[in-house]
Amino acid sequence: MKLNNQIAIVTGGGRGIGRAITLSLAREGANVVICGRKLDVLQETSTQVEALGRKSLAMVADVSQEDQVTAVVAAANAEFGRIDILVNNVGIAGPTAPLSAISRSQWDECMAVNLTSAFLFTRAVIPGMMERHSGKIINISSIAGKLGYAFRSPYSASKWAMIGLTRSMALELGPYDIQVNAICPGPTAGERMDSVIAARARELGKSNAEVEQQYLASTALKRMVDPEHVAAMVVFLASEAGNSITGEAIDVAAGYAV
Repeated sequence: MKLNNQIAIVTGGGRGIGRAITLSLAREGANVVICGRKLDVLQETSTQVEALGRKSLAMVADVSQEDQVTAVVAAANAEFGRIDILVNNVGIAGPTAPLSAISRSQWDECMAVNLTSAFLFTRAVIPGMMERHSGKIINISSIAGKLGYAFRSPYSASKWAMIGLTRSMALELGPYDIQVNAICPGPTAGERMDSVIAARARELGKSNAEVEQQYLASTALKRMVDPEHVAAMVVFLASEAGNSITGEAIDVAAGYAV
């Protein structure tokens, strides 16, 4: 196994891409701590991890709140003694609307969940990683963090900033042999993408099928990304094979381009 007895935290690890990441890490031998808002979803995924023969800890947390982030990291350290891998995956879609119609509270929520959570978790785990001179931090950004994205300004801005955070932390933590990378998924099959398509269709006055086809037409492969393919990149970066890769923002996007 590529990650035998490694200890990982996956934020938003209970559903969607996060669930795929959690289970892929467990299949490769990692014990996984997952956090999110819905206990039933977290427990379901945690049960699947344990069915793979690995240990799991599921915690309900508002990842934008410093005290709750601190509690998750403290619980992970108490249960497993260390944290080897941090996957900052949690995120929300944010509003689909022109910038003039977006409220301050919508902007703040998107930044708090998508970006501030990554800052808080990274800051909480790096003392132990620095002490051991070892660690992997993998941030889930988006292809929207490299391109303009009309009617999704808060989301896009948060994902651009995630890449900036990744590259800055890679430089700071490199001397401690800690690798920090971002993954930029394109349109990814699942409930989140279905809701994004529906919201965009309403805003543009188009059908869901028309909007979906616009996304597909912008990809070289003419299909959505499989969440398992994003998870496979996480496993690669978390493994020894990724030890000389840091400060990168790697697309898993089916060749998406505007």
